[in-house]
Amino acid sequence: MTLRALRWVLWVLIAFLVIGLGVFAALREPATTPKQADASALAPVAGIGGDFALVDQSGKPFTQADLKGHPSLVFFGYTFCPDVCPTTLLEAEGWMKELGPDADRLKVVFVTVDPERDTSEKLKDYLGSFDPRFVGLTGPRPAIDRILKDYRVFARKVEGKGGDYTMDHTAAVYMLDPQGRFVGLINFQEETAKAMTKIRRLMTMS
Repeated sequence: MTLRALRWVLWVLIAFLVIGLGVFAALREPATTPKQADASALAPVAGIGGDFALVDQSGKPFTQADLKGHPSLVFFGYTFCPDVCPTTLLEAEGWMKELGPDADRLKVVFVTVDPERDTSEKLKDYLGSFDPRFVGLTGPRPAIDRILKDYRVFARKVEGKGGDYTMDHTAAVYMLDPQGRFVGLINFQEETAKAMTKIRRLMTMS
């Protein structure tokens, strides 16, 4: 093979590699998920969020109205999650500790993407391992599908062996202002300092 032909083959291989990486990234980060924002850019974003009617881990009704009057952090996951969910909830515990007394003004909400397994009782047992102020939400599949759509949350069942399954889902934490409006995201495993800067900015919003 001549040097010129070898260079041509290498360029073709590089082009395929770049295209492949782009496709992989697109599959890993669904286009519907809202984009990240730094603390200075936190502001209400139209078209994300909406009315919903679910129940909490005690079986009590919980609606969009319950997200008003205080800033909120909303995370979508499921109790059988092996890594992302417990990691994020532990991080949220750390954020609450960082806030000190101000943490009582912040509501942390865990919404299941797997209502078939995550009953109120299951959520109550699961969240018992974390901060007692955390709220867990579940409901009928149509109600869960609606809130996932309204918040542009990616969630997909991944079949396993013996009828078991896991869920691929959006890993970011949604930040809502005291009016219940979406204002930004905290990325999965974002540096604590950056996450706290966003949260403290969120706490000043009205």
